Amino acid sequence: YAPDPHHPPDPHRPPDPDPHLQVTIPDLPPRLNLYSGWASKRPTRGATVVPGASGGLLRRGIGMQSKRHGSGIRRLALVLSLALGLGFGTAAGVAADGAADAPGNDPANDPAPREPGDPRAEARADARRVDAWAKQNLENLLELYRHLHAHPELSHQETETALLVASALAEAGYTVRSGVGGTGVVGLLENGPGPTLLIRGDMDALPVSEETGLEYASEVTATLPDGRTTGVMHACGHDVHVTNLIAMARLLGELRAQWSGTLLMIAQPAEEVGQGARDMMADGLFEDFPRPDFTLALHVDSGLPAGSLGYTPGFAFANVDSVDVTFYGRGGHGARPHQSIDPIVTAASFIGSLQTLVSRRVDPLEAAVVTVGSIHAGTKHNVIPNQADLQLTVRSYTDVVRGQLLDGIAQIASDTCRTFQCPRPPTIGVREEYTPSLYNDPAFTARAVVLFSEAFGSERVVEMPPTMGGEDFGRYARALDVPGLMFRVGTQDPDLFAASRAPGAVPLPQVHSSRFAPVAEPTLETAVRAMGILALDILAPDSLAEGTSLNRASAEGTVTEGTVTEGTVTEGTVTEGTVTDETPTEAVGSEALRASE
Repeated sequence: YAPDPHHPPDPHRPPDPDPHLQVTIPDLPPRLNLYSGWASKRPTRGATVVPGASGGLLRRGIGMQSKRHGSGIRRLALVLSLALGLGFGTAAGVAADGAADAPGNDPANDPAPREPGDPRAEARADARRVDAWAKQNLENLLELYRHLHAHPELSHQETETALLVASALAEAGYTVRSGVGGTGVVGLLENGPGPTLLIRGDMDALPVSEETGLEYASEVTATLPDGRTTGVMHACGHDVHVTNLIAMARLLGELRAQWSGTLLMIAQPAEEVGQGARDMMADGLFEDFPRPDFTLALHVDSGLPAGSLGYTPGFAFANVDSVDVTFYGRGGHGARPHQSIDPIVTAASFIGSLQTLVSRRVDPLEAAVVTVGSIHAGTKHNVIPNQADLQLTVRSYTDVVRGQLLDGIAQIASDTCRTFQCPRPPTIGVREEYTPSLYNDPAFTARAVVLFSEAFGSERVVEMPPTMGGEDFGRYARALDVPGLMFRVGTQDPDLFAASRAPGAVPLPQVHSSRFAPVAEPTLETAVRAMGILALDILAPDSLAEGTSLNRASAEGTVTEGTVTEGTVTEGTVTEGTVTDETPTEAVGSEALRASE
């Protein structure tokens, strides 16, 4: 049973089951769908149906599948509703003037539908609706946030967080599929013709022992793969992101009269290790569900005061590659180096030569970073070892520069080995968890800035420089070749933030710090208001979103991503002396790819 906004509740619905009931549904063979009989190319996952906190039900692990059919989406199943029990109360419509309407999902209680007219007036009306909803639900959102902060889970282990999100989406009337790409959750809500909007929130926390002193501070610990015990903390604000995702699901579910289209809500695992978006797409995210026309996310920012918003048009986050290099020598006594081939000296020369990649090979107007973060060799003062192992992080924005850097690392390593007469070529491996750069569509960004400035005041909407950090949200828009946007939400106490800017002042804790603690109330309220206003604008029936070209190719001076062949890069494969692709084609730094830029 799931709430249907177009029909009143069924008075004949059977009572909720015994709260201790558990029914297991076995895996079904491919091409058989349990709910509709529709032939599917993907097997339907087995499921366990368990009672919810208030006696409702949620299917865990069921393969819910949907495909485009004609002008809309064919819904194949309704998920059983689970009462979340987090104190949100009954869903309530919000009237056009911002006042709370009567509770319930009855169409008679829905807000007045949007009437054609002045787009700016309609946008202001949407802003009032969102503001009223945010104020009405803020205390419950804060309670949810504190719960998430106190119960963090590491990458690929977000099981309880995923269950909570799936429960909330089901309660809000979405069709829910869990277990996508590991612990990922997808919620689908159809609401007539129009664009499809993907909204993402990432769920994973970091192996950091919290030192904030908050009443709801995390006391969770975990065992790392190497056997060490660590604290676990939401030190990157993903607890804010998940809270905002649930808020968007509820808000947009209650304001259906104000928009038309399809919502795809994504609770993504494993962002901190750069694998979650890749794993969800590999698990059929855009084959089993509608392909989005826009992708949208936010990220907390410790460099902004709470109540403010940040944006970066164009490239906002970098390509992130992890590279392992091993040099081989011939060990011997430290007193007789002439009888040995010293891999430490080889590695030292290589490190010095690497600095010319950025300073002499890459266009000075392009951003690039090559950092050697680790070097390990030898065991004793007077022993020349047989090998030296290095770990590098490589950052760039464009695929062309990425190719120049990776090709250059391989070439310099090989040439250095020849210079020092190493007994064998070096091994160079580019790790699989490569994270592509995140590109904010300029037109989409400009549209958001106009809305944010009108709602919050232009002085609270700040353009920010791009960062060389990584964020895998960019994979979605890149794979689909659609406009994407991630904007920033300030988190710091405004007074403390102002004091920290004074000369000689102590900086405030940043993200990934054990002492990072967003000022929860203004951070959440700003996040919900900003994303709610923008989502309603994208999905407005008379919006320019549908049928408007907002792609990278239309933005002056941008790079067309997604047509680049990465021919000399191996992700996750170690080779000797070079870095190669599984199906070699052209070098990434070739003239052909320069032309594609």
